[in-house]
Amino acid sequence: MRERITFIQKQGDSIEPTTLKIKGGVLNGPEIQAAREDRLTIAIDELPADLQALLGAAHELHIRYVSSQPYEAITPLLARLPPGFHLFYTPASQADATSPALCLALNQAFGNVQCENPEESFTTLPRDRFSHSAAYQFYQQSGDLSPFIKLAKEKLCSSSKDQSCAARADRLTDASSLDISYDAISHAVKLTATWPYQKQEVHATSRPQTRTEVGVLNSDRPGHLEPHELGISGLLTVLGQDKKPSATMFAFASRHRDAMSSFSAEFLEPTGLHPTLKLKLESSKPPTEDAYCSPHAYFTLPKTIFADRHQLSDDLFLASKNLTGLRYISQPVDLEAPEYVEKRWGSSLLLELSPPKHEKSEAWTAQVPLHLRYLSPAEGGYTDIQVPYPAVFWACAAEEGTKFPNNPFEKANLGYDGLFGPRTVFWHVEPRPTVGSRLSNMIKVPVLDTNKAEWVSGGTGLAVLLGFAWIVWKLFGVLSKSGYQNQPARAAEVVKAKKNQ
Repeated sequence: MRERITFIQKQGDSIEPTTLKIKGGVLNGPEIQAAREDRLTIAIDELPADLQALLGAAHELHIRYVSSQPYEAITPLLARLPPGFHLFYTPASQADATSPALCLALNQAFGNVQCENPEESFTTLPRDRFSHSAAYQFYQQSGDLSPFIKLAKEKLCSSSKDQSCAARADRLTDASSLDISYDAISHAVKLTATWPYQKQEVHATSRPQTRTEVGVLNSDRPGHLEPHELGISGLLTVLGQDKKPSATMFAFASRHRDAMSSFSAEFLEPTGLHPTLKLKLESSKPPTEDAYCSPHAYFTLPKTIFADRHQLSDDLFLASKNLTGLRYISQPVDLEAPEYVEKRWGSSLLLELSPPKHEKSEAWTAQVPLHLRYLSPAEGGYTDIQVPYPAVFWACAAEEGTKFPNNPFEKANLGYDGLFGPRTVFWHVEPRPTVGSRLSNMIKVPVLDTNKAEWVSGGTGLAVLLGFAWIVWKLFGVLSKSGYQNQPARAAEVVKAKKNQ
């Protein structure tokens, strides 16, 4: 088992090495402004038997939880996803895709995860474009990590001699993201938690039978950096091995960069059953002039709402909304089915946006047309749904021959990265809500009022009965006046009269 604890400051920040005190496997330091990332790497044979059996049925499994609270991301922890619970999965065999074992485990670990098995509840990802994409995707809006924290205490802390294990698990409540990754090649599980850029005390404790490495780092730009590289400098120490921290400096290629701009999202009023989401971007200027760049928005829409790919294929309509084109939408998307009969989680889509063609940077907007499904009846006649913010970024092509090997802070399997080539660099735009403090928008949807449902069903039955009675009455009136038996004779007389004419 290996552990890495990293405090990351912005460029220009630094900490005096003498302020870090190491004693008995414990590192203490001053309070600093920094982001924090904790990563725990566990070999599969160190896990409980039930988790080993579950992961044995997976070729790769990536779980990404992103908080719905806004947070500031700093270099190199810049990769973003829409807020919520994301899962990317490739089964070891096709038979494993029909097993409910994964969904049962997710319900135990994360609470009310609405899935039956990957084949029925997940959507498939295109693997014909680039091989680094997983086979299945799942998404669900999630409130917090309380169920996972409880499970972590039971599975990891109950047999641990580390007295701080439970307290560290509780700290996940304030985490901006949690990643759990496994692949059959490394035979290891990586748990990575990130806390946003804020004031926090430098403190780390080593765990028994665990190699614990602690870094207090900041982004740097030495003169030899390539355009696609990031520089890092600071202090490193291995608890229980080093008596004092040592200085370090290194550089690595990164596909995720900071666009140094922001955006907000809100629905146009009135929303109706066909709401339009307006994206307001702070800057229309590409983040770099050395490569071709285009802005994109990546959506994970719950099954209560969807986008119509036919509507988004009209070039004139797209141009009127400052959209360039629909680059991807998960399939199938039933345009008519109500929410309560849909088994799949929803849909994901990637839209290319069309910024104004001006030399100077300026704020601009793009509009995304969406459609609500019919929802289950509810008391009061209305149901509130939440629609998460998209991930907005500029996709820029790196120079020919540029390679992006794995780096210590790299995130892959994000859903949208598999839709681009391996030389694409993502310059992320920070989401900043203008209303409320969550990265989501609420829509009040009209539904059948359960308090009036009996009147509706009874009224419908009465209307059908009255209509049927009216038709029977009209037919009876016609027959009573002319009579059924007289009709053939009268018809014959009419024919005979016409012949005589």
